[in-house]
This record gives sequence, structure tokens and C-alpha cells, in this order.
Amino acid sequence: MYAQVIVDIAHAQVDRLFSYAVPEGMELASGQHVLVPFGRGNKPTEGFVLGLAEERPDTDAYIKPVARALEPYTIFTEEQLELARWMQATYHCVLVDALRLMIPAQLRGGGIAEKTVRTVQLAEGVDLDSARASLYKKDGLPKAPRQLAVFELLLKKGAPMTVPDIAAFLPGAEGAVAALIAKGILTEEASVTFRRPAGAAAETAPPVTMTAEQQHAIDTVSQGMESGGGVFLLHGVTGSGKTEVYMHCIQRCIEAGKQAIVLVPEISLTPQTMGLFRARFGEDVAVLHSRLSAGERFDEWRRIRLGMVHVAVGARSAVFAPFERLGLIVVDEEHEPTYQSEQAPRYQAAEVARKRCAMAKAPLILGSATPAIPTYYRAKNGAYTLIELTERVHKRPMPEILLVDMRQEFLRGNTGIFSGALYNAMGACLKAKKQAILFINRRGYSTFVSCRGCGYVFQCPDCDISMTYHRTEECVKCHYCGHTEPVPVRCPNCGQPFIKYFGVGTQQVEEQLHEHFPGVTALRMDMDSTRTKDAHERLLSAFARGEAQVLIGTQMVAKGLDFPDVTLVGVVAADSTLYLPDYRSAERTFQLLTQVAGRAGRDESPGRVVIQTYSPGHPSIAFARTHDYKGFYAYELAQRRAALFPPFSLFVRALFTGNDEGSLQSDGVRFARGLEEAVRRALGAYEGELLYLSAGPAPIYKKQGVYRFAVLLKLLRTGHTATALAAVYAYTDEHRGERFATLEINPGDLL
Repeated sequence: MYAQVIVDIAHAQVDRLFSYAVPEGMELASGQHVLVPFGRGNKPTEGFVLGLAEERPDTDAYIKPVARALEPYTIFTEEQLELARWMQATYHCVLVDALRLMIPAQLRGGGIAEKTVRTVQLAEGVDLDSARASLYKKDGLPKAPRQLAVFELLLKKGAPMTVPDIAAFLPGAEGAVAALIAKGILTEEASVTFRRPAGAAAETAPPVTMTAEQQHAIDTVSQGMESGGGVFLLHGVTGSGKTEVYMHCIQRCIEAGKQAIVLVPEISLTPQTMGLFRARFGEDVAVLHSRLSAGERFDEWRRIRLGMVHVAVGARSAVFAPFERLGLIVVDEEHEPTYQSEQAPRYQAAEVARKRCAMAKAPLILGSATPAIPTYYRAKNGAYTLIELTERVHKRPMPEILLVDMRQEFLRGNTGIFSGALYNAMGACLKAKKQAILFINRRGYSTFVSCRGCGYVFQCPDCDISMTYHRTEECVKCHYCGHTEPVPVRCPNCGQPFIKYFGVGTQQVEEQLHEHFPGVTALRMDMDSTRTKDAHERLLSAFARGEAQVLIGTQMVAKGLDFPDVTLVGVVAADSTLYLPDYRSAERTFQLLTQVAGRAGRDESPGRVVIQTYSPGHPSIAFARTHDYKGFYAYELAQRRAALFPPFSLFVRALFTGNDEGSLQSDGVRFARGLEEAVRRALGAYEGELLYLSAGPAPIYKKQGVYRFAVLLKLLRTGHTATALAAVYAYTDEHRGERFATLEINPGDLL
């Protein structure tokens, strides 16, 4: 038997299969993790078996044998191997990079192992009366009181116990346990256990009664389960019960003997989502996300791989959960840009989910109150099945939204963070013992620091951006690379003591809240307050228990969260995402405002939203005020059709990075000229479908110490697009160069 192995080295020169002989007596299967001798020095190297054959490869060379299998089971399913090959072609990456996404990083290199615990129990066949008698003296007193206590505890429990559990009942009992084992009264063994993420336990909750719209959605997806899949866009207003639809569909999936994956866009949503799903499905749920410890991630992955659970919930990477009987994937908040990977391979999780579902003939649910424009466009054109939930559950009203023109506030002399309307609404909310969410999409205290004497702005020396002032640490910090500096008393440029702080972040909102409302308890949720393990869950659980009346946060608090007592949402600055250099800035502003507004009034008490803005007439804000997604979609689609932006076109970006600006620019310009010629040649008579090609410094010209140069290509989306993209890939393969960094189709951001 001969194994076709790809070695675990991410390099184009070894991105192919190597033949190895399978030694007599070794059993291997496709998808197995193995150790093989590689290269001239036969260095022990990890690899993955992608195929087996009985015939000897057609070569006269000596075929090296596989050294050993690293696990007793296959770590990849056949479907995952096929998916990895698709990703290799689609995202133009080496196959090993795609395979690595599908397993815990610690599985490679032996970085993690199964956890075992010592358990002890009363020895089989031991005479309990004789054993007890041996622990007493002739005068009736215990020989060793602690040994007797351990014996009685195990007798009472009637089941094996771990040594730490015994010690919890009887502190210092470890020595007594060892003595009882030596006497033959107890036996011990090591048993494998699974490290579980915090919050694993949950009380089982029964399904709730569905509305007519929800039931229609469930039945429609169920038909897809029976007829071989399909993509379903579940467009439901905030609070319309999309999560209940997901859970009912998953229940039907499980009843059919299949397994389901649920993707959420933010780690902050995972604890609350996991609580809901564990309450419904108990321990039949695993969680996968980057904030788990190495051991937890490995064990949750192993529970899935060994078929111990039917549901996996997690962020982007959970799309690769190793289920063998996949029956459903749900992508919640499908519009979120966090589903786009920022590292190679730069995959889009919803796109990967669509491929997995097509392979498994399983339905895919894309859920959102504010679907991405291209997604809704496909649904309206029949590529996806559109399902709509137009009302909130129990017919609760959508929250009332008040727009506050901050220009008028300034003219009236109000230069503070809170408008009069938001201040009054906060007072009423707190007086009624209800909860509020204050949203601002900027962390830190002030957005930037400048000198009023000379105009100098404190910028990161390693990135082409200004640094943010963090008052709690008395420093300015770069939010791209983490560079930190203390704030000097005098300007480093002109020496004058005119340092001034501009802009508002979450820390300043928190400070101003306490000044205006002394004694109010508030929690702040941003990247700074959620760095530690389980921080998201601790903060959200505390807020859910009513330990704070106000939750202040960035976009972490803007979506998916459900708190019954939240009756007020305040958007401190609605314009922060409106004028970014990206054609999606209007769409993302509308989505963010609609989503955060949807956190209010989700229970019996009506909700109210106050949006503070300097652009009250902008269509994104005006349509968000009336919860009018369809109106915004029609407006935005017309704008994109006129400008030929996606979905009517697509962008291709090649990024170059390096330390030498001159060489970087010359490489980028040379690449751009050659690429343009290659694409025009491929399109032939349709070369006009190349709408434009530009080459120049990226909007963020320097990041983490290296310069960035972007080649941006815009193609009209037609039947010839695939030909043009093939030419792009072919030219890129031949002209990468040492300063070439990435190639992206419709990149998640253009910065």
C-alpha cells in the first residue's frame, strides 16, 4: 500500500503530493495525520494522507516509508479534504494553508494532548466489612481518621471519584488515598476527560410557540433539507425571532440524524448564543472560537470529530467543524465584515459555508436584519430563496428613533458628549430602573492628540495613523500594532505646552456618564476591557443580572444581544463610519445603526433610540431612523449601479509590502502594467470590461513597520469575469516577487 502525502510545509515548491510506502502492519486512511521522512536529510516531518493506492508509483526511485500515524483516527473528513482543494483553487493558496484552518493549531507539532485525570474507587471484590475493620484499632478508634473518611466517602458515593474531588470534600486527603491504594482497598486508573469552556452548564429550555412567519420559515428550510439543500436568506427585523427559527431547523436536522453549524460574527455574541443553544440542546453543543484555551479548543474539536455532539457554535473558523453528517449551516448576521479572514488564506466564511452545504446537499441559512447588498440582490434575483420576518415577536413595536442634529446642539452652547435629548432620555430610563446601552464605535478616551500651537498630531511610528489617547493608562496607543507612548507635557515638535485631546472614545463616555449621573453603575465593553479570557461572558452576564444599568461599548454591543430590560439605546456619534474611503461606508453605517437600535424594546417595555449625528439628512441615517431596509437597499443599489460598484462589478487588490519605499513602488507599478496587459489580452474584444486599474500607496501607507502599496483592479461582472480572473491568477503566479503580499477578490476593506 502506498500513501499520497502532502507535507505540512506552507511553500509553493512542496505544494504537491509525495508517495510513501505504508509499512507492513500499519493501517492508514485518507485524512490521517502522519510523520514522514522528508528531504535529503530525511528530516521527520508532519504530513497529511490525502489518498491511498495499492499500485506502486511509476518511479525507479526508492520510496520512503511512513514513520508512524500521529493519531489513531483521521483528523480530516473526506468532505474537508475536498473543501480544502476547493479553497486552494478559489483563494489561490497552498493546500496546506487550507488544511491548517480545519484543525486546532496545537494538534500540529504535538503541542497539545488529551487530558487525563486520576480516578479512584473501591477495589472490585473487596470485602467492605473487612476493609472497614482494618481501618480501626482494637479499642474501636480509627487507626487513620482521614483514610476512614475517604473510605466512607467513596462507599457513600458508590462511584469513582477524582482525587481533586475527594480533596475538595476532605482537604489534605491525597496521602490517605495513596495509603488505601497501597493496602488494596482502593484501585486507581487514569481516564480521559474533556476540558470544557466556562458556562457549559445550562438548564434545558423547551421550544417556544412560533408565529406564522416563523413557522413558514422553518417549513421552507425543512423542504430544503428534504430536497437537497439550497441557500435561504432569512431577512427578519431585529427582535423577530430569527434565533428561534435557527433552533427549530437544527432540531429537525438532528432528528434526521444530521449535524449543524451555527456561525456568529463576534466572539462577544458567543456566550449568549451558547447559553441559548445549551438551554435547548444541553451538552449536545460544542463551541469553537479563538478565545478558548488551547486545551479547550482541542477538546471541543475532538468532541465534534468523535461524533459526540450534533451542534457546533462559534465565530468564523467554526465553519470548518469536522462533522461527517452535515445537515445545516446557519450564518447569523451574514452581513458582518468579520466573516472575512484578514490572514491568508483570505477566505469568506459565508462563501465557504455555501460550498460546504452544496457538497453535503444541506441547506444554508443566511440570517440578518440588514443583509449585505450583494446578498439581498441575489435573493431578489432568485439565486437564493428569500424568507422574510416582518414583525417582532408578540407584535412588539419597533423602537422609536429620535435623530439629534449635533450642529444645532453646538449652536445652543452644548459642547458636551450628551445632547439634551439623550441626557433627558437617560434620566428617565435610570429613574424607571431600566437599562440603557450607549454605543460609540471608538475605544480609548480621545480619538487623537494634537498640539494647538503647531498642529502636530501624535502618529504611530510604525503605522500611518494617529494614535488614540487612553486616559486610564495615561498614554497614546496605536490600535493596529499596539505601539504605546506616554503623553508629554510639551509638544515634541515645537516644545510648546499646548497639547489638546480631540474626539470621543468609550472611556470618555464612561467618565461623562458618571459626571452627569453620579452613582450609576456602568460596564464598558471594548477591545481594552475584553482582552482576558472569558471577559465577554463575565461582562454580559453581569449586565444580564442587572449588576449595571448602563452598558457602554463599541460595535461589540451593536448586534445580536438580547437584554429584556434595555429600553434605551444612545448612539453617541453616528458619523464615525460614514465617510471612510470605502464604497460600503454608507451601507455599514445603516447596518450598524439599525442593529444597535434593535437592542432596545425587546420585551414588554417599549424601546427608544437617540441617534446623535452631524449628518441627519444622509440617506443611511434617514432610512435607519424609520427601520426601512428596503428603502435603503433601493437607494444604495441605484447608487452602485450608476457607479458600477459591486454587485455589478468586482474589485481585485494586489498588495505589496516592504521596507524600501522606492523598490516597493517600482515593483508595484511594474506589476500593475503587466497585469493590465494580461487582463486586456484575456478579455480580447471585451477589454472594456476592465473598468479601471490603479497603482499607488495604500490608504494606510504604513502598518506595523512596513510600507504598503496597492494595485486595485475593477472588473465589470459579466460572463467573461472568470476568464479575466484566471488571467489575474496566472500573471500573479508568475510575477509574485519578494515584496508581493496578498491577492484579494472583493477585499473586506480597502484601507
